[in-house]
Amino acid sequence: MPEKGKIIVVGFGPGDVKHITERAIEAIKECDFIIGYKTYMELIQDLITAQSVISTGMTEEVSRAQEAVKQAELGKKVAVISSGDSGVYGMAGLVYEVLMEKGWNEAEGLEVEVVPGISAINSCASLLGAPVMHDSCTISLSDHLTPWDLIAKRLEAAAMADFVIALYNPRSGRRTRQIIEAQRILLQYRAPETPVGLVKSAYRERQSVVLTNLAEMLEHEIGMLTTVIIGNSSTFIYDNKMITPRGYQRKYTLNAEKQPLELHQRLHKNAEPWALVHEANPSQNAQSGAALLTKEPEQKSNSLAIAMEALSRVSGKIPQPADIGAIQHHSETIFEFAVSPGIANKHFTPNQLLALAEAAGEKGTIEYTPDHCIVMRIPAPDPDSITEKLTECGLILSPIGHVVKIKACDFCDGEKTEAIPYADELHNRLGGMELPKELNIGLNGCGMACYGAVMNDIGIVFRKGKFDLFLGAKPVGRTAHPGQPVAEGIEPERLVEMVSNIVAEYKQNAHPNERLFKYFKRAKEIQGFRYQDITPKMNIEPAPCED
Repeated sequence: MPEKGKIIVVGFGPGDVKHITERAIEAIKECDFIIGYKTYMELIQDLITAQSVISTGMTEEVSRAQEAVKQAELGKKVAVISSGDSGVYGMAGLVYEVLMEKGWNEAEGLEVEVVPGISAINSCASLLGAPVMHDSCTISLSDHLTPWDLIAKRLEAAAMADFVIALYNPRSGRRTRQIIEAQRILLQYRAPETPVGLVKSAYRERQSVVLTNLAEMLEHEIGMLTTVIIGNSSTFIYDNKMITPRGYQRKYTLNAEKQPLELHQRLHKNAEPWALVHEANPSQNAQSGAALLTKEPEQKSNSLAIAMEALSRVSGKIPQPADIGAIQHHSETIFEFAVSPGIANKHFTPNQLLALAEAAGEKGTIEYTPDHCIVMRIPAPDPDSITEKLTECGLILSPIGHVVKIKACDFCDGEKTEAIPYADELHNRLGGMELPKELNIGLNGCGMACYGAVMNDIGIVFRKGKFDLFLGAKPVGRTAHPGQPVAEGIEPERLVEMVSNIVAEYKQNAHPNERLFKYFKRAKEIQGFRYQDITPKMNIEPAPCED
């Protein structure tokens, strides 16, 4: 049995080595395995001494966490990298979630250490002046993992409560409306001249700091690397510094050597007229306040009860059921899947289309994708009932994500049928299998290959009663290329087993988020098929995609 490994989730701050803690540097250097988003890995590359490094793209957080757990279970000491603080929109929580799915417990399971770092709200605030000196909150505008209606409610609540607000992930290449909606919501509760700070790439080479206001902030560049800090009602700008006063001016005279109130006087109720207990009858209120704090635990057993009592005290009325509904938020489960009328069949019947529309209802979505399939996203507390109804109509349902997808031509609308059984068998054996990265298997029923099988990760062409095999296509991008022809004349009875072995090797050995063509190039061989470099030689800059 291998020695028990360890996972260290490291927050390395904004990226400048001067702002990385000593413990974070130690952790990065002492680990056997380093896993992180490729942009973050580049920021700390001078600190990395590990034998193995895995850098993956954006949105591959789950794969990184799973790989970290896998390597730690093999006895490795693994560092999982996050910029800022790993516990603030970072990897710490996800690592714990993956461990929980495997039944982990702290006493007997893998050791986990979380190394804190400077989060964006802190690093950006330091460049702006002192904007978060009073109560503040962070809100991510990315709605990939959180429904927008919930984000909008949080924005409204924070604006109404006069918090200083730090907006993370404000805008990307595909998410452009969220920051516009956020501004609209905030302007309902904040003055247009409310100070706003825009900080891009804090403490990195392309750092940019802009001071503006709430009404004009969208006139400036805002992207994924920008943190937006929005002041509260007392925030002001002085000499290009954004400052939120803590409240000392209420009790202290800041320009006087001798304070008008002595220390014991500052603690009196008349020195803080905003306090809850300072009303017409202070002694009575003090007694009621003490009673609230000293009630038996069973009388205040949950936060909802406390919230209801607080609401009644503030509003002067007993909360109604509608008030409780406004406080309690129940997240809906979204059932997400791909659907098609068949592997070879490409025709939906009217009844099938009606079934899809009924399943989607008012809140679901139906999306036709470039992969020639329909993706359904449905709020569904009971996915099994939807699955049963749609499969009864003859529809094929498949998971989406990093899974095997079988794509086949229509075999000339069913006239060329010899290869159809092999397409069906591949789907039955491999369809929906979880992999390090999505893998497409394309099958054409004749040598014309008009359905583009050779542009899939694994391409199969039926020709003269046998199959030709292509591996490692790169279907998109400026260096796109077809798969390499690795075998021809494969006997039909050997095909499914051969493809299954290729997929099994890839699943076992590929890195998280590593496409088949990348794995083929790295490994140099799959199941005896040798890699040949046929990638077009082009000296061009990479084109990274944003969220």
